[in-house]
Amino acid sequence: MREFAWGVVQSAFQFEMGDPLRRFIDTRTDWWHWVRDPLNIKNDLVSGHLPEDGINNYGLYEIDHQLAKDMGLNAYQITVEWSRIFPCPTYGVEVDFERDSYGLIKRVKITKETLHELEEIANAKEVEHYREVLKNLKELGFSTFVTLNHQTQPIWLHDPIHVRENFEKARAKGWVDERAILEFAKFAAFVAWKLGDLVDFWATFDEPMVTVELGYLAPYVGWPPGILNPKAAKAVIINQLVGHARAYEAVKTFSDKPVGIILNIIPAYPRDPNDPKDVKATENYDLFHNRIFLDGVNEGKVDLDFDGNYVKIDHLKRNDWIGNNYYTREVIRYTEPKYEELPIINFVGTEGYGYSSEPNSVSKDNNPTSDFGWECFPQGMYDSIMIGNEYRKPIYITENGIADSRDLLRPRYIKEHVEKMFEAIQAGADVRGYFHWALTDNYEWAMGFKIKFGLYEVDPISKQRIPRPRSVETYKKIVREGLP
Repeated sequence: MREFAWGVVQSAFQFEMGDPLRRFIDTRTDWWHWVRDPLNIKNDLVSGHLPEDGINNYGLYEIDHQLAKDMGLNAYQITVEWSRIFPCPTYGVEVDFERDSYGLIKRVKITKETLHELEEIANAKEVEHYREVLKNLKELGFSTFVTLNHQTQPIWLHDPIHVRENFEKARAKGWVDERAILEFAKFAAFVAWKLGDLVDFWATFDEPMVTVELGYLAPYVGWPPGILNPKAAKAVIINQLVGHARAYEAVKTFSDKPVGIILNIIPAYPRDPNDPKDVKATENYDLFHNRIFLDGVNEGKVDLDFDGNYVKIDHLKRNDWIGNNYYTREVIRYTEPKYEELPIINFVGTEGYGYSSEPNSVSKDNNPTSDFGWECFPQGMYDSIMIGNEYRKPIYITENGIADSRDLLRPRYIKEHVEKMFEAIQAGADVRGYFHWALTDNYEWAMGFKIKFGLYEVDPISKQRIPRPRSVETYKKIVREGLP
């Protein structure tokens, strides 16, 4: 019988920095510049907290790995930070590529010569650091999961301040520009070449729709580049879909391990099940938020114009497993379509439910809410798994957790969500692992250090890991003894 993966998960930018001597700082990501931008701070779009005051996983990774081992976990998920490996542009390393009849990049040719050229400009010290991290995990007996892109992009590829200030003239537009596809494929191939002997599972992206929805359709939430540009959002979706497929192939050229994608599959429910408009809006939310990537990477089914007309593009059908990040649900109501470029968007979340609840309160359905204002809704775990299970690929719950600084809700949250996961397994879902977000508190993007997801809190000065005992014991007991 296959061993079930019990683990924890972290991203690079949110966990690595924080050494008291100011070592190990990475200034080359878009997020590094975004969170310290004076205009963002003035407008309360970001907290003003800085990642270099974080938890220092870069220097203390062995301690974190041992904490996870002591809990009985057998899997650990990390991100390799693109900007650490390539702090400077890789544009000069040219690769051949081909296009399909739609003008999409359908093949990128990466050879050993390409890799040796990349090696000349890569940061060898950072490559060796990630090797040491992965070696330590393997020595402790962990299955290793590595994500290639968890929201951040190198500043040379995406300069969010320039994009915000002058979109048309900005040179580094990130995933709006299809050249990101080529650079990501080169990065993926290089990392697979250098680290592949220590990696058991690969993921290309973590939550690519967050980049789209928060970066280009919600300029008020503090996500780079913080603009309202549906045309750019459309380009980012398509380029990330193609980027996943080309990165998949790049990794597979140099590694025989499974390659998947991590999505935040959010189950949606109509505010009024008897209102046809709310029902249709909910269907459209599911199509837009969940199915764009699920359909694209698993079936090669793509709606290029987001108008309900699909085409089959077989070279996008590249995926071995599905990562499912589940936190809460959405309750959807109809709204008049807003964007000519994205006519499918005729929906909006309803206040008082899901992600739109009041912090430390109860939702309109009388469910408790987190410090973040996210509704505790365990049934959504089951429903999100069943959405992913339609695609007949192995599923891993790659993130699940709650912002709960007082540790009042987390023990019950873990237990009830794991219960719903096992209900889904009993109903036939091929779920093979569960990763808790997170082992320790972290830098929570625009919210900085205000939000606490960790099983362990971290002292901001000493960086000591301090257990939240009830949650640590709850997760440990589930892993070692099963559900009561």
